Amino acid sequence: MTNPFDHEALWTKAKLFLNRAMDDDARSFDEQALWAALALELLAKAALARVSPLLIAEPNEEGTNLLIASGLVKGDARFTSVRAKTLMARCHKAFKPFDQSEAMKIINGRNEYLHSSGTGFMAIPPHAWWPRYWAQAAVLVTALDREIEELVGSDRELTVTKHLERNAKNLEQRTEALIERAKQRRQQWLGGTLPAKVAAEWKSGQYLSATMSHSEAATCPACESAGLLEGEEVVNVQYHYPPTGGYGPDGEYDYLDEASVTLTIGADYFSCPACQLVLNSYDLIRQAGMDTEFHVEGDAYEYIGREPEYGND
Repeated sequence: MTNPFDHEALWTKAKLFLNRAMDDDARSFDEQALWAALALELLAKAALARVSPLLIAEPNEEGTNLLIASGLVKGDARFTSVRAKTLMARCHKAFKPFDQSEAMKIINGRNEYLHSSGTGFMAIPPHAWWPRYWAQAAVLVTALDREIEELVGSDRELTVTKHLERNAKNLEQRTEALIERAKQRRQQWLGGTLPAKVAAEWKSGQYLSATMSHSEAATCPACESAGLLEGEEVVNVQYHYPPTGGYGPDGEYDYLDEASVTLTIGADYFSCPACQLVLNSYDLIRQAGMDTEFHVEGDAYEYIGREPEYGND
């Protein structure tokens, strides 16, 4: 039997509910929003339970829930989790920039839809509701060290991306969520409080790297350790020619041996093995305040031959 506080099981159930929520061919918006709101609560539980199941256990006089969550009691005892309001408040404090007030508007809409005669989700049109929903859900996905594609599948990832792009603060929130999660992860790692399952996922710099053609060491915006900035595109080539015009002291022509090339590379990926921060796009790197270009030495034999030739006409 699956533990009721297991974060992987909660994640899987959230995926199931979101699959129903995004089935727009068979469901009306209010039903879609209901499934999505239920999934948001599950994501909140999963993110907190991944840190410690005790964060989602409802305390009672006997302490049964806390004992179950801590693993000291097993069997058929019923496990009860804390209320949605408490979940959102804890996520607000633990996972920046998760917004408790925005999340509670979604939860209150669900409660109104289920338990009263109110309109619930219908007060906000779908084109405005979904961007607000995904702004909060995406933070929880980051807190789980997951990607949107893992939650909704590659075929629906673009739909989510379009909703997020309608939120003017999405890039800022996404960057902040990644950096804050990396800081938190680093602190847990150093303090020895990182859960065993999360610690087992810790990757070395080799496995975090995107193995792009060009790279340079760069200071991590989360922990100030040495990370790796990578890129493929050469945006500029600067040629450096020998002052002797290519002739060495012995009179031999050694043009390429004396010449050098500096390449300017567009940054598209950053990773830090110290805190596991990954910024996998130019926009995220720029938003984090990092250099969006870096310089490396090129192969003179490869690039000098490509230098533009200018005619005399």
